[in-house]
Amino acid sequence: MRWAAVFAVLSLSPLMSACALMGGLLPDRAQSVAVGQIEPIHAAAVGQGQAVFWVSSNGCTRKNDLNVMVRRSGDTSIITLRRIRQDLCADIQPEGVEMRWSFEELGLKPGSRVTVENPYQLRPTA
Repeated sequence: MRWAAVFAVLSLSPLMSACALMGGLLPDRAQSVAVGQIEPIHAAAVGQGQAVFWVSSNGCTRKNDLNVMVRRSGDTSIITLRRIRQDLCADIQPEGVEMRWSFEELGLKPGSRVTVENPYQLRPTA
């Protein structure tokens, strides 16, 4: 009897994983799919209808090197930056570089409550 249950579970596993995979490809879930590594940030500021971040750069970091995820939790939107392309240049920017997104780009309404989930990168002391 137990073997029948094990067989049933094992035979359904591929179908269940296919559903999970397809669920991640649906357009309405595009912002909830985690792509890339969480990016430690130097600083962040949210206001006046925009979110501004200072991220590490070796001189070639561009906005499209980062994936911005926005998820809702109650009446607050949580922003997470994830790096999807490494910056392999050799011109290190010690203060980081500024990356800016409007609330419109992020799919947020004006005046939305926003928090940032990324960890902060501390500057090395001399």
